[in-house]
Amino acid sequence: MYFKRKEFIQAGTLATASLMLPKFLKAFEGRALVPQGNKVVVILQLSGGNDGLNTVIPVRNDLYYKARPKLGITKDKSLSITDEAGLHPALTSFRDFYNDGSLAILNNVGYPNPDRSHFRSMDIWHTASQSSEYWTTGWLGRYLDAQCNGCDKPTQTIETDDMLSLALKGENIKGIAVKDPRRLYGTANEKFFRDVIKNHKDEKGEQPVDYLYKTMAETLSSADYIFQQSRLHPTTAEYPKTDLGNNLKTIASLIFSEINTKVYYVSLGSFDTHIGQENTQQRLFTEMNDAVGAFVKDLKANNRFNDVLLFTFSEFGRRVEQNASGGTDHGTANNMFLVSGALKKKGIINPMPNLADLDEGDLKFNVDFKDVYATVLNRWLNADDKTILAKQYKYMDFV
Repeated sequence: MYFKRKEFIQAGTLATASLMLPKFLKAFEGRALVPQGNKVVVILQLSGGNDGLNTVIPVRNDLYYKARPKLGITKDKSLSITDEAGLHPALTSFRDFYNDGSLAILNNVGYPNPDRSHFRSMDIWHTASQSSEYWTTGWLGRYLDAQCNGCDKPTQTIETDDMLSLALKGENIKGIAVKDPRRLYGTANEKFFRDVIKNHKDEKGEQPVDYLYKTMAETLSSADYIFQQSRLHPTTAEYPKTDLGNNLKTIASLIFSEINTKVYYVSLGSFDTHIGQENTQQRLFTEMNDAVGAFVKDLKANNRFNDVLLFTFSEFGRRVEQNASGGTDHGTANNMFLVSGALKKKGIINPMPNLADLDEGDLKFNVDFKDVYATVLNRWLNADDKTILAKQYKYMDFV
C-alpha cells in the first residue's frame, strides 16, 4: 500500500504518541477503583522563568521598591498573608489556601552555579543533575525505572501535553504524554489508519516502516481502553475553559478513575517577561489561580485533597532590578508553592529573599531543589530517592 508523504507524517505522529501507550494500558486492566490514601503528585511547571519577587512580594522591604520603582507591587495592591509578605493580586485562591493551611511557600530555591539559559536550566531541573553534568534521563523517568525494576505492572506518570518532557524519560521506561484521551481515541479510529493496518503485510526483519505499522496497530487496539477508563469516573465540577483548566479537569477525572497513576505533569507559560511583565504575569496567574482553585475544590468535594500534593516550579527566577522595558531579565533562585490537604508544615516555611545580599544582582539560593525532589520521592511516593537522584539529599519537613 502506498500513501502520500503528508499521510505518512500523520501516521508517524500517531505512532510516536503510541510508543508509550500499550504497556500503560495493559498495566491497569482489571484494577479496582483507586481508594483514598493513594498518594498522587501533580507538578505544575511555570515555563519561561517566573518572577518570584512579584509572586511572593516582600511588601515591607524598601530595597524591593528601590530596585523596582515601576514594576514593584505595592502593599495595598498585594494579597496580604503576613506582615512581611503578600501574594500577587491575581492569586486569590492561593491566598485562600494559605489561610486554610493548605499552602506552603519555599523561598530561595535553586542550585549551585546556576545557568541562565532557559533550555539548560530546565534540563538541570528535569534531570536533577548538577549544573556541570549532562544527563539524558529525567528524575521522574528514573523514578519509573526504579519502581518498575522487575515488576510486571509499572506505576506510571502522565504528562498532559502532546510532547513528553525530559523529566519523564527514563532509561528503560518513559512516561506518557496524553493531552486528551478522547482525541487520541478519535485519531486512532480514523478510517485512514485502520486501512493502513489492514493492508500492511508483515515481512521478515523489522524495518523502520514495519515498526511504524506495529506501533500504530498497538494504538488501534489500546486507545479505546484509555478513553473508556477516562470516562469511568469523570469529574462533574466546573473548570475554567482554559488550557490549564482543561488539563487539570482531565487529571482530576483520572485521579478519580481506575488508572493508578502516581505523578501528573502539566505546564503553563511562557513567563519569560523581558517586556510587559505586569500584563503577562496577571494573565498567566489568573489562569493558574482559577484552574488550581477549581482543581482543589474538586479534590475536596471528592475527599481526595489529603492524597494529592501539587507543587510549582520554574527553571529560574528573574533579576532583582527591573529593566528598561517594563520587565525583568533572567535571574537565579526562586520560590515554589506546595498545595495539599496533608502538609505537615504550612505557610512561609523559610526566610524571604535577602535583598541586601545578592550575587551580582541576583538572589542567592539556600534551598537545593533536589532536596524538594528527595522529600517528595521518599516521604510522599515511598520511593528510593537516593538511587533515583544518584545522591543522598536532605529531607525537608513539609510532608
